[in-house]
Amino acid sequence: MIARVAYDETDRTLSIWFRETGRYIYSDVPSAIFEGIRRAPSAGRYFNDCIKRRFPCRPDPERRKFRPRFSD
Repeated sequence: MIARVAYDETDRTLSIWFRETGRYIYSDVPSAIFEGIRRAPSAGRYFNDCIKRRFPCRPDPERRKFRPRFSD
């Protein structure tokens, strides 16, 4: 479910890269939450229990969605 996590201590933002949907940025996240997900036996379970729907979230602004273009 989760490919990578990173934390910006200055901005208190947690970036999570999901395997299927790409990167999402969570705001106002305490550093203890980042340490928790890093050390959790299951990052996915920790995310569901401690992060999901608890912090403001937005998709990566630089993420581009690919959609196939069909020519006539």
